[in-house]
Amino acid sequence: MKSVLILGAGRSSTSLIRYLLDNSVADGFQVIIGEKEPDIAHKKFPKAEILAFDILDKEQAAREIKKATLVISMLPASLHVHVARICASEGIHLLTASYLSEEIKALSDAFAASKAICLMEMGLDPGIDHMSAMKVLDRIQKKGFELTSFETFTGGLLADDAIKDNPWNYKFTWNPRNVVLAGSGSVKFIQEGKYKYIPYHRLFRRTEVIHIPGYGYFEGYANRDSLNYLDLYNLRNIRTLYRGTLRRPGFCRAWDIFVQLGATDDSYQMEGVEQMTHRQFINSFLQFNPHDSVELKLAHYMNFGLESEEMYKLNWLGIFSEEKVGLSQGTPAQILEHILKKKWTLDSTDRDMIVMWHKFDFLDKGRHKQIQAHMVAVGDDEVNTAMAKTVGLPLGIAAREVLAGRIALTGVHIPTQKEIYEPVLAELERMGFEFMERETLS
Repeated sequence: MKSVLILGAGRSSTSLIRYLLDNSVADGFQVIIGEKEPDIAHKKFPKAEILAFDILDKEQAAREIKKATLVISMLPASLHVHVARICASEGIHLLTASYLSEEIKALSDAFAASKAICLMEMGLDPGIDHMSAMKVLDRIQKKGFELTSFETFTGGLLADDAIKDNPWNYKFTWNPRNVVLAGSGSVKFIQEGKYKYIPYHRLFRRTEVIHIPGYGYFEGYANRDSLNYLDLYNLRNIRTLYRGTLRRPGFCRAWDIFVQLGATDDSYQMEGVEQMTHRQFINSFLQFNPHDSVELKLAHYMNFGLESEEMYKLNWLGIFSEEKVGLSQGTPAQILEHILKKKWTLDSTDRDMIVMWHKFDFLDKGRHKQIQAHMVAVGDDEVNTAMAKTVGLPLGIAAREVLAGRIALTGVHIPTQKEIYEPVLAELERMGFEFMERETLS
């Protein structure tokens, strides 16, 4: 019998595992969960086959992976390459939701030689963003239209009914570390034929306003390097290419406070962390003045009032409290993440929401036209989140397609080809994850 080995049973794996378990009998394959802490998986999936698995135990990893027909790695991104090397040498199909790395890209010939596929970037972003964009881009190209601009934004947010008294309108729905470090690399894009760059210290002041019909207004900031997609999407002659992240209005201006302070720096270890309070953490970035409060010093430094919306957001987070941070050591970014998790972790009353938006500008016989497409997905609760669904379900659908031989590609790929994206998007739409399109004259 064919078998699927899923490595990792964390929050992002929940929908994936349930989907494959639900379809395993009808499709005739077995699902095995490999987890370093198997008790985690047993609590979630008491009837599933679960084994203790450590990818760094080379002998055990090779032994278990060799038994599988297909492996889905939900491990941290840095560990995928260990899985990929075994899969490439043994002819085992591999799927992940993570970005394609150069190390894994270099294994493409090995996967092809063993008649196996390694399908990366098969989650939400990257993943559904590629597939939904390529569906429209291929249609525009097929009709002979000239594409002039492509913009795309995705956000993991709180659902409207879960915001309650949270002035940030936000909680962590994905890896908190990635949120804290967002934008800290180089930011590059193309605007009206000009290469543009945004330095990190200006990123959260350079935002766009995006309107999603039925859901209102959002603000977006640029992702790190949009230029990577010139070749991935075959857009070398495009005049505008911009990828970004969505937040609720007002988030970016408040987040910029942490950036300007240096609280998102991940390059050095702070001193005295074990005894540090939230208030001391913030004060460590401000000038010494024994007569002014931390609040006043920060307000002067950032040029906003003590009664401002930004100060209200910071107070709500407990940034000025004398509560201990709760770490023995850490960089500024690690300490900030730990503080934020105390208020930004989903609880039993929360539901998350995914919003994805694309805008395509093109010329139809000289007439300027525009297509806007958006998808909104809302989670059920703090476990069955929209994030888990939109990351896990594309992986599960693609796994079924590969096992059934309907995706017959070999080598290393991302889902920009019709053979991959058409069946996955069709099944997602059947499950309620549908892109709404509207075409207008621009």
